Amino acid sequence: MKGEDMQPDEQRVEIEKALAEAARGLAAELRLTDIVDLITFIRTENHPNLSDLVNSSAELYFKPGTLAYGWAADVELRWTSAPIVRFDLEFRHRDVTAFFDLILEPRLAGIELKHVAYEAAGDDRAGNARRLLDAVADARLPEGAAATA
Repeated sequence: MKGEDMQPDEQRVEIEKALAEAARGLAAELRLTDIVDLITFIRTENHPNLSDLVNSSAELYFKPGTLAYGWAADVELRWTSAPIVRFDLEFRHRDVTAFFDLILEPRLAGIELKHVAYEAAGDDRAGNARRLLDAVADARLPEGAAATA
């Protein structure tokens, strides 16, 4: 498996946007968890509960096994601002694996891409990025599939 830590800026932004769009529903589901419970799970390193939360939320929007909790999370707490929660996630579909953080703020969510690995990656970075974008699109459940499941 060949990895690419740093995509060119334009491709990195495109990948992060695709992952963010795909994770929109996941972020909304995770926000349904009481913030005090979420902070407690993170601070006590209760990774099995965090994994269950992520997995049960992800199954509504992604094909089985494509998105997983990476057994790391953090919360930023300050007296002057709302909490910011960060989940380490792993996307795996077809022959592509992406490691990224899902960052949850009260009204915003973001993605920070950390690493991408390709099985039999070519030297064409744009082609590799396209493979990841295609894998993300294919891994998503059709709109409304969660409501009928």
